[in-house]
Amino acid sequence: MIAIHNAQLLRLALPEVIVVLAALAVLAMDLLFLRERSTRVRFTIASAIASLGCAGAILDLLLASRQANVLDGMLVANPLTHLVQIALLGMAIVAVLISVDSAFTEHVGEYVLLILLATVGMMFLVGSQDLLVIFISLELLSLSLYILTAFDKRSARSSEAALKYFLFGGMSAAFLLFGFSLLYGLSNSTSLARIASAIGNQHINDPALNPLLVIAIVTTVIGFGFKVAAAPFHFWAPDVYEGAPAPSAAFIASASKVASFFIFYQVMVVGFAGAEGNAAWSHVVSGWVPVLAIVAAFSMLLGNFVAIVQSSVRRLLAYSAIAHAGYMLLAIVAHTQQSLAALLYYVVTYALATLGAFGVIAVVETQTGGEWLSNFDGLSSRAPVLSACMFIFLLSLAGIPPLAGFFGKFFLFASVLTSTPGSLGLLWLLALAIALSAVSLYYYLQVLKRIYVASPSPEAAGIQVPIIGQAVVVVLAGAVVLLGCAPHLLLRWILEAIRASGL
Repeated sequence: MIAIHNAQLLRLALPEVIVVLAALAVLAMDLLFLRERSTRVRFTIASAIASLGCAGAILDLLLASRQANVLDGMLVANPLTHLVQIALLGMAIVAVLISVDSAFTEHVGEYVLLILLATVGMMFLVGSQDLLVIFISLELLSLSLYILTAFDKRSARSSEAALKYFLFGGMSAAFLLFGFSLLYGLSNSTSLARIASAIGNQHINDPALNPLLVIAIVTTVIGFGFKVAAAPFHFWAPDVYEGAPAPSAAFIASASKVASFFIFYQVMVVGFAGAEGNAAWSHVVSGWVPVLAIVAAFSMLLGNFVAIVQSSVRRLLAYSAIAHAGYMLLAIVAHTQQSLAALLYYVVTYALATLGAFGVIAVVETQTGGEWLSNFDGLSSRAPVLSACMFIFLLSLAGIPPLAGFFGKFFLFASVLTSTPGSLGLLWLLALAIALSAVSLYYYLQVLKRIYVASPSPEAAGIQVPIIGQAVVVVLAGAVVLLGCAPHLLLRWILEAIRASGL
C-alpha cells in the first residue's frame, strides 16, 4: 500500500519533477561545459534547456486527465490547478527567454536554476489546500525571489532592494505563520476544508466571531497582502521593481502574482468559509470580506495617485501593480464562481502585459543606460516595433478596448456587481475602482507621450533590438490583442476548469 501511495504521489508531482530535473540539467551543463563560453551563449543554452523542461511539464499537464486529493489536501490535482500551473510554466519560459541578451551576471546556471525552483514552489503552492504545504511552498518561492532580486552584484540598488524584500518578507512570513498556527489551534487540522468545517460549527453555536479567529483573519491578510503587494503592505514593491535585474523584476511582477492571488483566494474562500461577513455600505458585518474591502480600496487609491508623480518607469509599474492588486482583491471580496473566473482571466492577462512591458524596459535600459521617462523620448523613431508593443501593453493595463485589460476589468467589475443578487451593497467599492481606472490612464499616457510625442536628444543613438527579445515581446503583444478581441479563448477554458473541479 505504501509503495502504491508513493507511486501515486510521484505521478501527481511529475510536472514538478520534470522542472526540477531541467533545473539540475541547466546547472550541470553550465558548470561542467560552458564556463569558458560567452554569457550570451550560456544564457541561450540554459534558456533552451529550461524552456524544454517547462514545455515537457506543460505537455504532461495537458495530457493528464487526473483528479486527486492526497492526504487531505496536501496535494490537489484538478483541471483548475493544472490550468494555473500551465500559465506559470509559460511565464517562466518567457522570463528565461527575456534573459538571453542580459549581461548582469556571469552565474547563468544558478540564475536559471533559481527561476525554475521558484516555478516549482509556485506549482506546489497552487496545487495544495494544506497550511503546511502552502507555507513551505511560499518560502521556497520567496527565498528564490530574494536571491533573484540581488543577482546583479554590481548594482547597489539591487542589493538594497533584495535586503528590503528579505526583511519585509521575513516579517510577513511571521504574521502568516502566526495566523496559520491560530487556525490549527481552532480546528486541530491544517486542511483548509477541515478548518472551514470547524469555523462553521463554531459560528452556528455562537454567531459572534471568535477573537482568535479575528486575529487569524487579520494576520493572514497581512501575510498574503505582502505577497500580492497590496497597500499598506507594499513597501518592498517599488524598490524591488526598480532595483532587481529586468528579467527578475518581470518574473516577480507576473508569475508570482498569479500564484499568490490564486492561493489567497483559496485560503480565504475555502479556509475561512463561514466567517465571510459583509462589506455592503449600509450593512457591514464583521468577517474577512470587510477587511479585504478596506485593503482593496486603500491599494487602489495609493497605487494610482502615487504612480502619477513617478519619473522612473519601473517604479511607475510598481505603483500600478499596487493599484491592480486592489482591483484583483475585489474578486476575492465577491467570492463567487464568476469572480474566480474573472480573477484568473484578469491576473493572467495582467501578467502577460507586465512581462511584455518589462521586456521593452530591459532593451531600453541596456541600450540607453536607464529606465527613466527621459530614456523613452522618441523611442518610436528608434525602435518602432518595441514602441508599438509598449503601446499595446500600457493601454491594456489602463483597460482600453479592444485589449485584454479592458475585458478583464469589465468581467471583474460585472462579477462584483452581480455577487449579491438584488443588492448593490458593493457599489461603493465598484464606483471607486471605475473612477480610479480613469486616473490610471493619465500616468500610462505619460509614458506613451514620451515614446510618440517627445523628440529624442541629439546625442541619442539608434537602438539595436535583440532578435529573441523582440520576438518574445511581439508574441506577448499579439496575445494581449488576441485575448482582448476573443476573450472566450481563455475564459471558456477557465470556466470549464472551475466547473470540472467542483468549485
